[in-house]
Amino acid sequence: MLFYSVDQLQYRGLLILIFVLGIGGSFQYGFHISVLNSPSQFVKTFINDTWIHRYRLPIADSSLTLLWSFIVSSYCIGGLMGSLGSGYLSSRYGKKRSLLCSDLIPIAAALLVGLSVTAKSFEMILISRFLYGVNAGLGLNIHSQYAGEIADKKLRGFTNTSIAIFVTSGKLVGQILGLREMLGIESQWPLLLAISGLWALVQLVILPFFPESPPYLLMEKKDKDGCIRALKQLWGDRDHQNEFNEMLREQATRKSVRSLSVLELLREPSLRWQMYMLLTLTTALQLCGINAIYFYAAEVFRAAGFSDTTIPYLTVGVGVCESSSVILCSLVVDRFGRRLALLTGYASMVLTLGLLILTISLQDKYTWMPFCSIILIFLYSVSFGSGPGATTMTINLEIFSQEARAAAMVIVGVINWLGLSVIGMVFPFLVATMKQYCFLVFLIITAICGVFLYFYLPETKGKSWLEISEDFNKYNTRSQCSIKCHLEVYVISTKL
Repeated sequence: MLFYSVDQLQYRGLLILIFVLGIGGSFQYGFHISVLNSPSQFVKTFINDTWIHRYRLPIADSSLTLLWSFIVSSYCIGGLMGSLGSGYLSSRYGKKRSLLCSDLIPIAAALLVGLSVTAKSFEMILISRFLYGVNAGLGLNIHSQYAGEIADKKLRGFTNTSIAIFVTSGKLVGQILGLREMLGIESQWPLLLAISGLWALVQLVILPFFPESPPYLLMEKKDKDGCIRALKQLWGDRDHQNEFNEMLREQATRKSVRSLSVLELLREPSLRWQMYMLLTLTTALQLCGINAIYFYAAEVFRAAGFSDTTIPYLTVGVGVCESSSVILCSLVVDRFGRRLALLTGYASMVLTLGLLILTISLQDKYTWMPFCSIILIFLYSVSFGSGPGATTMTINLEIFSQEARAAAMVIVGVINWLGLSVIGMVFPFLVATMKQYCFLVFLIITAICGVFLYFYLPETKGKSWLEISEDFNKYNTRSQCSIKCHLEVYVISTKL
């Protein structure tokens, strides 16, 4: 089902590694985005009980709100720090070793939050959320780099979209485990918040049996024999000379023996349009409104007459739609291409957001209109999952060389974490002032980014980095020629 040849078993090493990378990588990121929603009231009660135990007085509402905001935001702060450090760690120590060391962080965080009730310390929850964030920042970036380097061209789309599969699966598992029938009860919330230590333990135990990424072994470590062994373990015991030669050609184009830093990447004129694509894709992913949809969905479900006990199950349904569409996209992206899936997703999202604004505006006039809004919310999650949700990271990985990929992923991580923080802080105020028209902001951003990408983003399916680089060179060369011409005119003018 996943591959298009009869020799599917030769890729079993790659498939297992995809799962091992995901469960301790981007899965953690998605899991901790959603898992805190269900036990939030239980954690607040624990904070109040601990305060009474210490000071013989209940905590003030303002202090409780402040502490809770620290617990929520500490995850984003940790994630930002992890992202900033991921480029250096992956370039210096390799993806495999960096991930293994990172796995120790959520295990320590799980112990802290699991013992917080026994120790009567809400500070331990705060520290654990920060540590989970550091791990998620490292794991998302390094997992993305690792996945972007372990597949050959015909399976690269599926391998890269697996990053999004594990992000959405993590969010979905967090929602499911938070249900009352699972761990969403007061006595089980420490276990719910500590269970991610298990995902890290799985990766810590299994990952040592797999190789470092082949391009890293060849280009960073100069280990040709190790690169060949890694290719055979991941892609089967056959001749990989063509793929090896492509890596050698890419290595020959490197300007430095080491990976580029973030500042060097930003200053590199030959990668300028790749940076424009990265900034547009990543900004659109954060500001397209998917997190706002999850936030607003409860209000729409409530307006349709569903009870508060039913709403969590409907929210899980939205998560199922998103996860299913990402998986579906991963199965066809290597056949139909990244550009088609991305642009179709953007167009569908713009149309769905426009209709959603209309249906929410009319829901008080027609009793059946809230159900139309519910259908549109599900359609939006499908459009997002099958479009930018699945393909954004894939494209970001494919348009950069081994030399620049680590720095590019640092920039992606910073934008992701800052976007997550900004949406969390700003969106409630947007809802309070603009009501349903807040989605108009996301509609405009998505439409502008979609039009820009339609004109300038090339297809990357089935192409090596050198071929993709040639597609961008016509823009990069034009920019450099324009700058050179301006400089020449300036020099002539000063001589006159």
